[in-house]
Amino acid sequence: MSLAASSLETAEPPAADRSAAERLFGDRLPVAIAYARLLVTAGVTRGLIGPREAPRIWDRHLLNCAALGELVPSGARVVDVGTGAGLPGIVLAIARPDVSVVLVEPLARRTVFLEEAIAALGLDRASVVRARAEELVPVRGRPRIDRAEVVTARAVAPLDRLTAWCLPLVADGGRLLALKGESAAEEAVAHAEAIGRLGGGAPVVRHCGVGVIEPPATVVEIARAAPVARVAKRATRRAR
Repeated sequence: MSLAASSLETAEPPAADRSAAERLFGDRLPVAIAYARLLVTAGVTRGLIGPREAPRIWDRHLLNCAALGELVPSGARVVDVGTGAGLPGIVLAIARPDVSVVLVEPLARRTVFLEEAIAALGLDRASVVRARAEELVPVRGRPRIDRAEVVTARAVAPLDRLTAWCLPLVADGGRLLALKGESAAEEAVAHAEAIGRLGGGAPVVRHCGVGVIEPPATVVEIARAAPVARVAKRATRRAR
């Protein structure tokens, strides 16, 4: 079988994951399959995901990201920091068409892919901003993007740095949701004091997709606990 044919076959959820995919995406599953096809073809050839990731695109990537949706309120505005190839931001835009998603990514080749994917998939409530998170922190005047009820990030940095970058983009009363792996509980304890100084509440480890995917997705939830202006000033100092 050719690489192209193998990649197209991989775009369909494997039999073991089909039930979970149907539950998490519902009638949006065909859109999720179309996105999977983009990832295992253009995503691989452009170097956005490794070729070894293609066969496990569903269980390792799409399903975990979709499960995060259970922590996102109805109609919320989401900012996905360091989205890369659109994980979890594009997945949330597919699985939760009620939310609006801003994909934040600094690399041009990735933002081009993201814009093409949004157009191809018809995700009219998703948009792309080319920037680093710290560049979006408002210091004077209007911020480059509106603050969001939910800011997401997927294992892009340790929790203290992630909080410094992301919490200023969270609206008052909102939350940072960080997709993490096995180190989640350890990081939550190790960085709790630093997170508090940055204006975050005590980090809470959540498990999403329980009974649907195995293992469930591990998410560290950090609620905003200080006014926006104070956190923005602290985070800006740390970023310099």
